[in-house]
Amino acid sequence: MTVGEKMHQTLASLESAAANLKSFSLDTQDQTAKQMFASYSQQLEDICKGLRGRVNYIEQQEPQYKVLQQQQQQNQQ
Repeated sequence: MTVGEKMHQTLASLESAAANLKSFSLDTQDQTAKQMFASYSQQLEDICKGLRGRVNYIEQQEPQYKVLQQQQQQNQQ
């Protein structure tokens, strides 16, 4: 697995976790838990934003790490 693939996989996992936490926040009636889940979700979304910026930077500097482009090329072969 390449660095680019690992970064994309990590980003997808973090985005999934943030969505789950947001869902927990909406599903609970406990106001303390609701605030806690919402706060954790926001923190993960901020981390995702930073990581997404890093992924974009790396892909600009090192085009071989462009995961989506590589997958499309493999599908065409």
